[in-house]
Amino acid sequence: MKKSFLWQILAAFVLAIIVGLILGDRATYVQPIGDLFLRLIKFIIVPLILATIIVGVTNAGNMKKLGRLGSKTIGYYLTTSFIAIAIGLMVAIVLSPGTGIDVSLDEEKIPSGETQPVVETLLNIVPTNPIESLATANVLQIIFFAIFLGVGITLVGEKAAPVQRFFEGLAEVMYKLTSVIMMFVPLGIFGLLTPIVGEYGLDVLMPLMKLILAVLIACVLHILIIYSIALKSLGKMSPLHFFKGILPATTVAFTTCSSSGTLPVTMKNTQENLGVSKETSSFVLPLGATINMDGTAIYQGVAVVFTAQYFGVDLSISQFLMVALVATLASIGAAGVPGAGMVMLTMTLTAVNLPLDAIALIAGIDRILDMMRTATNVMGDATASVVVEQSEKKREAVA
Repeated sequence: MKKSFLWQILAAFVLAIIVGLILGDRATYVQPIGDLFLRLIKFIIVPLILATIIVGVTNAGNMKKLGRLGSKTIGYYLTTSFIAIAIGLMVAIVLSPGTGIDVSLDEEKIPSGETQPVVETLLNIVPTNPIESLATANVLQIIFFAIFLGVGITLVGEKAAPVQRFFEGLAEVMYKLTSVIMMFVPLGIFGLLTPIVGEYGLDVLMPLMKLILAVLIACVLHILIIYSIALKSLGKMSPLHFFKGILPATTVAFTTCSSSGTLPVTMKNTQENLGVSKETSSFVLPLGATINMDGTAIYQGVAVVFTAQYFGVDLSISQFLMVALVATLASIGAAGVPGAGMVMLTMTLTAVNLPLDAIALIAGIDRILDMMRTATNVMGDATASVVVEQSEKKREAVA
């Protein structure tokens, strides 16, 4: 990654904060710039996921290797998500963000608490109409379809070679389009972040500053400790090199609040800046954008403790364990789109019999919390790709 591009991103970030604070409510004037960037990102997501996963599956060569990649990836994701929820709980217990809060509830912002049953969530992964899944950008169903299509191409063999070459060509086209869109990342960051800074002044943030700090500290601890250890010990990569290489994707995630929307940038960064192969990144990253939600897991832990403290409820050890289990499993079903974490929070609060009313408080600053948790989610996906890539290289070296 060119240093000039890195400085452009940092400059756009700082400029957005300054302009947002100066303009206030009028900062919405630059919103169309951010919206245009989002549309550019979104229009390449579906063909990119479809093509890259199919290529990743067919390049795996056999079902044994594909199964190995899948088990390593999912195992890593579940482990880090469980650790993330534990860190979120511990930080919230220490900081006590829910004590001494004097803010009235806005009952209009309280969700119904009705969430999709786990069995139905799992069944919905299987599309009844793949074309509809592509048209509605249902990422989890697209991944399922792409994996099975890739498996089918592999099983058919030589007769399916033209189909394989088509998707390989489509993947290369999407990579090139991603490179073009990447040129507009600084402009997109400015257009997306400026209105947010203008909307959230200090008057809105101060009453719940402890909650914001709790989520921020927990995310930073998870990134600096857990990801750094994983990168150094399992990925054989310098954490500093990793953080620098994944910075563009992290800033896009921070401003868009969408893991799926950041996917094209994440794939480009991991391949070009971190040296992860297309074979690994095209399988690990799209999967991570839909089922790996470390930042969301942290948010769940902090929000549960915040709610319990606000209403004066003492949580038992069994309830803490239930939160860890439900939040880890709920993160698998969380869509990589803005606001998904709040929907999952209703499930977690219900599991430990806590009132949903506190969500009305959190809703006022959810966009700020969403920015932090999405950036963490994306960094977690990229870390996984480095770890899995190193694991495969080590296996090949031994073989």
